[in-house]
Amino acid sequence: MTDRCEIPLTNATSDQIRDILKSARRIAVVGHSDDPARDSYRIGRYLAGQGYEVFPVNPKARSTPTLKFYPDLASVPGPIDVVDIFRRPEAIPEAVDQAIRAGAKVVWMQLGLAHNAAANQARAAGLQVVMDRCIMIEHRAIAGR
Repeated sequence: MTDRCEIPLTNATSDQIRDILKSARRIAVVGHSDDPARDSYRIGRYLAGQGYEVFPVNPKARSTPTLKFYPDLASVPGPIDVVDIFRRPEAIPEAVDQAIRAGAKVVWMQLGLAHNAAANQARAAGLQVVMDRCIMIEHRAIAGR
């Protein structure tokens, strides 16, 4: 495995991204940090503030009374619409495997992240895939902010 990011060979269109963000309600953020200075924390909290039900997934993070972390996607209660991945490229295939097993509808790899083989595996399992896009930036663009 390589630790460098790939260039997406195929990706979701702007219309598909808009449809994903308008229909999704439950987002699991894999690699969500417990550090407010990290992008994954800020974006997870932004999504929660926009009305999404956000499930932070990070086995090393500490839960607080207001933020419960899950060790993996299998531990997230109920269905998952979007799995938003904030992990190094070499960890993406495992996150995608977990997303498929959890029955997620979408795998979203954050800005700067792409893994074509994992994306193809997700698509073959019926999931939509977004790569190398920031979910917060995309949401703000759709919301006109």
